[in-house]
Amino acid sequence: MKIVPANVNRTVITRVAVAWAALSLLASAGMFYVELGRVNRMVFGLTTNETKRFTEHIEAIGPEHVGVLETQADEFLRGDFISLRLYGVDKKKILEAFDAGMEDPRRRLPEHVHDLAPGETDHHHMSWVDGRLLMQVLLPVAGNNGVVRGYFEGVYAVNAGTLGDIKAGMTAGLALTLGIVLVTAVVLYSVIAVLNRSLIGLSADLLKSNIELMEVLGSAIALRDSDTDAHNYRVTAYAMEMGRALQLPARQLRDLIAGAFLHDAGKIGVSDTILLKPGPLTPAEMESIRRHVSLGVGIVANSSWLRGARDVVEFHHEKFDGSGYLKGLANGAIPLGARIFAIIDVFDALTSRRPYKEPLAFDEAIAILERDRGTHFDPPLLDVFRGIAAELHGRVSACDDAALRRIVRSRVAEYFLLAD
Repeated sequence: MKIVPANVNRTVITRVAVAWAALSLLASAGMFYVELGRVNRMVFGLTTNETKRFTEHIEAIGPEHVGVLETQADEFLRGDFISLRLYGVDKKKILEAFDAGMEDPRRRLPEHVHDLAPGETDHHHMSWVDGRLLMQVLLPVAGNNGVVRGYFEGVYAVNAGTLGDIKAGMTAGLALTLGIVLVTAVVLYSVIAVLNRSLIGLSADLLKSNIELMEVLGSAIALRDSDTDAHNYRVTAYAMEMGRALQLPARQLRDLIAGAFLHDAGKIGVSDTILLKPGPLTPAEMESIRRHVSLGVGIVANSSWLRGARDVVEFHHEKFDGSGYLKGLANGAIPLGARIFAIIDVFDALTSRRPYKEPLAFDEAIAILERDRGTHFDPPLLDVFRGIAAELHGRVSACDDAALRRIVRSRVAEYFLLAD
């Protein structure tokens, strides 16, 4: 039987998908930042080149040159610049001009860059405004001798062709990044899936070994009490059906199953003379029998895997009215698994052959359980058991020991190896 938890692949796929989405967001953000920087440098380069074409024809910037500068500015604004300002060496504004029919575009820019102060030279700001990419620049205007003649401030609008190339480049870059991350995620999933299958196989082998040890230990102890270990398999079959009828969570059901197999683990420390005595036990012998509970607790408590069986091992001889042993617990103070198993254990003991007794008929056994309703047994749980007992007892009784073992082992594997 191939053991693969149903949700493992779904969990791996989900986690890889989440990782891919997170990496995609991070990579996309990083790629966008890189692309934005590239676009910023490119647009600044275009802006600077355009500015030089204008300023290289300016001989001087001053109030006396306004007429000439206005003519040059009108020609310049027919290109991709939509506004400009010229400042003298003293940083006073000499000229301001806009593209024909346009208000000052700087009013549409972020507030903190509306005005660039001359002296803060080589400043530039790029902004998206109404779907247009604008670059505001402030550059010194210098002659061939390197002497600053004044300052140029302008707003450059990237033309549609260049903007289309920029968008296409950014889209391609982002798509490439997402593709690389996706391929990486697929490869990573393949590697994880292979490793996960190997790990699942090893875990399944270990779990099957633990289950086999649980069965072997429980069966060895059961054989001391009679000439067969069928009791352990019968009570385990009953326990599984009770757990399903009560809709127990998977963890509680597994603990109930383990407890059913190991409920009498402590009998390994009880003398055969007492354990197999055909007649009544003396008070001292009864005390020795009762010690099997604490001995069993000591056995399962030493194993982290078997520890879930402890509630059944320790408390299955408690009674609902508090008259049981070892602690005299009553009602809800008795763990649920122990209250369930108390019914199952007594029922199977009544309906089974032992070295010292013959089996009772089904109706006789049920009558005895009913007699002890509210004293030995939890009434609501007894009602649930009665609802499934006849059909369940019929199925179990119809199986020989070998068939019963096969059925129970298969179901145990289902609950321990295939459950969530």
